Amino acid sequence: MSKPVALLQGTLDLLVLRILALEPMHGWAIAQRIRQMSSDVLQVGQGALYPSLHKLEQNGWISSEWAVSENNRRAKYYKLTRAGRKALENEVEQWERLSGAVTGIVHAR
Repeated sequence: MSKPVALLQGTLDLLVLRILALEPMHGWAIAQRIRQMSSDVLQVGQGALYPSLHKLEQNGWISSEWAVSENNRRAKYYKLTRAGRKALENEVEQWERLSGAVTGIVHAR
């Protein structure tokens, strides 16, 4: 049963990288943007989001800095690095290959 968890985590990493390719933002905004862009289908909790952000930062794919948010609170803003842009390209290629394979199986007759 560990494979689906790994797949979900990998998918979350891809989504976070894609969101941060749009613009730097803080964690809560990332979760909201994922929810918004998925038409409320995907909802990411803090328990999944922050470990993903930490891992992406350790990999050097994102960087962070503290700043004041739109509601005048101190927040950690994340942005994609050059290595993160390259990783995003690779992750998108892998996702397209995987999703195509799954679609082929699901629609097999």
